[in-house]
This record gives sequence, structure tokens and C-alpha cells, in this order.
Amino acid sequence: MRVFATGASGFLGSYLVTDLVAHGHEVAVLLRPESPRWRLGNAYDRLHAIFGDLEDLNQLRGALGAFAPEAVVHMAWRGVAGADRNSPVQATNVADTVRLAGLAVEAGAKIFVGAGSQAEYGRYDRAIREDDTARPVTLYGMAKLAAGSMAMRLCDERRVRAAWLRIFSTYGPRDADYWLIPSMIRNLRSRRHMALTACEQRWGFLHARDAAAAFRLAITHEAARGIFNVGSPDAPPLRETVTRLRDLVDPGASLGFGELAYRPDQVMVLAADVSRMFALGWRPEVPLDEGLRETVNWHDATKSSCKSP
Repeated sequence: MRVFATGASGFLGSYLVTDLVAHGHEVAVLLRPESPRWRLGNAYDRLHAIFGDLEDLNQLRGALGAFAPEAVVHMAWRGVAGADRNSPVQATNVADTVRLAGLAVEAGAKIFVGAGSQAEYGRYDRAIREDDTARPVTLYGMAKLAAGSMAMRLCDERRVRAAWLRIFSTYGPRDADYWLIPSMIRNLRSRRHMALTACEQRWGFLHARDAAAAFRLAITHEAARGIFNVGSPDAPPLRETVTRLRDLVDPGASLGFGELAYRPDQVMVLAADVSRMFALGWRPEVPLDEGLRETVNWHDATKSSCKSP
């Protein structure tokens, strides 16, 4: 299958396009000329690179038409962390998504898959189902909700199969340093004291390879239509995950549980009901302990290579 992907140089996007290529698909990716490509590794040489961005549809239109994708998967998004989640830039993401869905239809694609977020749901005190009421509390969550709703409506009108995958917490090698797991590894390796909340939250973490497999299935499975949760089916107490990670990095390190207060908007349960993905035949394959060990080893190898002459 010919698949066009945005966000390929990002964390999850790089796992997805690498997975697609490994499974024999022909993949074109949208890249800004200045985009870092280190996450793509050897897979980059097997991709069709289309240089540009979503703001220049005229330039993209010709290249996309020439590639003639059967499927378009949209992973790119501005402002995914920190204060940017309540930035006005989120509105631009909605327009980008809808324009891309329209362009996918124009290019002849019959499948559109987009990356949504658990932030679309807002706060729940249990595992979240796709039919739960969406009540986002950030502009990021609101924008994801609007983008998915509008793109799927446009695709439905044009008879294009569309799926919107709401991603819960993911992790793995090559993740951005500001997220919990990589920041903990970095601080523990530097022997910095880790001040934490009481870590009573229940959070599920899904390895990026398993998330990529879910997206591949949504692209290739004819029954993948509508909204799907993509997350770990297990959501242990966060303290357990943090302690597991500490034991892999520095078993003797002390963790400052309870030294930080919870935020007023703290999410205490981040758990996904993934029954709909299970019905398609998807199952996570990377156990948490194995994935954490792989992530720690990657950080250690990366640090060592940086020190090499």
C-alpha cells in the first residue's frame, strides 16, 4: 500500500513509518527541510521525502498527487507540551488537519487516519471508553477533538474511510526529554534528587512500537472506522512504574515521593479501554519491564556515543 505520512520525524511518527516500511508498504513523508531526521535512522533511505509543510498546499498538492497515496496518516501537530497546550497555535492545527483531509481526498486516497489524544476526553476516574463524553480542559484537547470531528465528517461525505486514534501515554527510545520517563532516566543517571508527587495516579504506559502497530492496523484494516483508543490495557499505580524505572537506573537512589503538590488539574487516572482495538486483532507485545529496560539502555548508549571522540 502507498501511504503518505506527516510527522514522520517526530517520536511516534518515526516508529510508524519505520513499521510501515518493515511491513512492505511504500511510504512518502512530509518533511520540512530543517526537520531533524535522526529518529528515522536507516529507514530514511527507504522513504520518499516530500519537502514542504502544510501551510503551502499548492506545493504539496503536486507532490502528493504524483505519489498517489492510497492512505494518508496525519501525525504532525504543533504545541504538544507545557504551556503550548493552551496556546492559540492549537487553532492552526485544526485548519491543517482539515486541509490535509481535503487534500487526501483530492489526491485519490481512500483512507485517512489521524492521531488524536486522550486529552480530548478530559478527566475521568476510570478507564475511558470511546463513547464517553468528550470534555477537554485544554486548547490542545479541544483542538484535537475539533480536528478529528471535522476531518472524519469531511471524509465521510467523500466516502473515504477515516479513523481517529486517541493516544494515551506512550514511551520508548527516542522520546522527547521533557516527558516523565526520559527526564527521570536523565536525572537519575546524573544523580540528581527526584522530587515527585505522591505518585498515587494510575497511569498506563504503552511502548511506541505497539502504538505504531495500532496505527498500521487502522490503516490496513477495512473495519477501522471512527474513534479508537490506543493505550496500555493496564494502568498500575504510577509509584510502581517510577520505582521500576529507578531500580533499572540506580537502585540505591532515593525518590522524593510527596515533595511536589498535585496540580489543580492533575489527572489521577489515565487509563484506556482498548476493547475496540482488541476487536481489530491488536494486542500490545512489549511488557513494561522490557520496554523500560530497552529505553534505559538506549539512553545509556546515546550518552556513551556522545562522549566518544
